Amino acid sequence: MAEIIGVRFKEVGKVYYFDPLDLKLNINDRVIVETSRGVECGVVAIANKEVSEENIVRPLKKILRKASDEDLAKVEENKIKEKKAFSICVQKIAEHNLDMKLVEVEYTFDNSKILFYFTADGRVDFRALVKELASVFKTRIELRQIGVRDEAKLLGGLGICGRPFCCNSYLGEFQPVSIKMAKEQGLSLSPVKISGTCGRLMCCLKYEQEAYTDLLKTIPKVGAIVSTPNGEGKVVEANPISKVLKVTLKKAPDAAPSTFKSNEVKVIKDAQIKVDKKELEALKKLE
Repeated sequence: MAEIIGVRFKEVGKVYYFDPLDLKLNINDRVIVETSRGVECGVVAIANKEVSEENIVRPLKKILRKASDEDLAKVEENKIKEKKAFSICVQKIAEHNLDMKLVEVEYTFDNSKILFYFTADGRVDFRALVKELASVFKTRIELRQIGVRDEAKLLGGLGICGRPFCCNSYLGEFQPVSIKMAKEQGLSLSPVKISGTCGRLMCCLKYEQEAYTDLLKTIPKVGAIVSTPNGEGKVVEANPISKVLKVTLKKAPDAAPSTFKSNEVKVIKDAQIKVDKKELEALKKLE
């Protein structure tokens, strides 16, 4: 076991473990730490606690100090610099006629580096831009291309549910989501229905997936051949939550599907939920 504290550098970002040394810190305390990017100011997200060695990546970097009033004043000063740097960079991007969109600018606490986050449809040759920015700011410059999900996390906004983006309000890290999840949850595969504001699959598809996975084990799937009180048929619709099935009967294939509870039928041959290749091809850009 080892004593750690968890530090977060973004309002809703990944939590990193640090060695607290002899400091006793509380949640929301501001601390100055040494990171791979240089000296940074972060917020304590996990107070002093012991965790097993298998959950730690050694060596643990150490806390330098608890942030002083002077440190916090410098953080605010950096925020003002970031706004100015953003305006200058937007101007330089236009001058170089680069097909890229600047999303955010971030100064490291010690001003040893400025990071410019941007989005673009493809690769961008920004070498000339970096040189010009370095001559303007007289420090190390890093341009980092990010995806549309990261852009949404940085900028925030409201989702189609009317609530703030999950990624911007409480999700520390993105969870993997897939077209198959939408299919298993019986959702329409229309991009408008299953994609978020960022244009990718909604993160919330992950929330109920475990429950749907368990529920789908208890009922026949769409495409299953079943025996019903009215004869043999094929499942054309299945609701895992209500456990109601719609079955097209073999003896009346052109008639409207009959409705049964899952406990009223017996599975002759179950099916698997698969995403059709054409569907996957049409929707692969959402993943």
